[in-house]
Amino acid sequence: MTAAVQRQNVARAARAIAPLAAEHRLVVAHGNGPQVGLLALQSEAYPEVDPYPLDVLGAETEGMIGYMIEQELGNVLPVEVPLATVLTMIEVDPSDKAFDNPVKFVGPVYEEDEARQVAESKQWTFRRDGGKWRRVVPSPEPRRIVEIRPVRWLLEHGVIVICAGGGGIPTMYSPEDRGRLVGVEAVIDKDLASCLLAENVGADLLVLATDVDGVYMHWGKPDQERVGWTTPQDLLLNEFAAGSMAPKVAAAIRFASGTGGRAAIGALEDITDIVEGIAGTQVSQAA
Repeated sequence: MTAAVQRQNVARAARAIAPLAAEHRLVVAHGNGPQVGLLALQSEAYPEVDPYPLDVLGAETEGMIGYMIEQELGNVLPVEVPLATVLTMIEVDPSDKAFDNPVKFVGPVYEEDEARQVAESKQWTFRRDGGKWRRVVPSPEPRRIVEIRPVRWLLEHGVIVICAGGGGIPTMYSPEDRGRLVGVEAVIDKDLASCLLAENVGADLLVLATDVDGVYMHWGKPDQERVGWTTPQDLLLNEFAAGSMAPKVAAAIRFASGTGGRAAIGALEDITDIVEGIAGTQVSQAA
């Protein structure tokens, strides 16, 4: 929740990602849940004005985190390698059922009593996240990446592109005026947005980097076992925790089955081996 900690984490990611740039064209997306939650709390410090909506906060975090990624990647890559952050709007459907059932966690964790007080004062919805409580907001399906043409143009010209951060800035065409694009009080799942992005740029591989070394069957039990190579069909036969691995598994299944490409889930520090296919959970029709 501090700039120093964010920069440390980004620098660690940059050191892991940088070696891939010599042989691959890269598009980088990132999460933003803690940052959006912090900005929302900060905006509440000005009670005389309305709080900033989540689409604006999402845009702020895309700029902030994109800046750090650009800088830290630039510090470990050759100076001639170009980098660019694209503020990315992603269109959602106003009739998406997610608006009736907020489930996406954002922001910091709270004890139960504190969460109840915040919910009453800010009209937020909270749900249990492990042993704590966190705010939840709607998470509609990503339908279209508004800036996909400039993203493709930058990739074609050798630029490492940072985009779709935090799932992108949620937008929709106004139900009252179908020609007017407006922001939405929601958060799009970053894994599904990354899947859509990978599909739209014709990626060969979608890597979902996290803090565990792959997808586990029977997680947390004595017989837990990491999945190596698997097919989308086999993964579909299993259930995973909604708040952790399930979105990544869903994105991997969607990408591998929809494009015929390969998706992989694993630890950030193993990303070079993940790309080589010798670490993490590898999802492919050819598995």
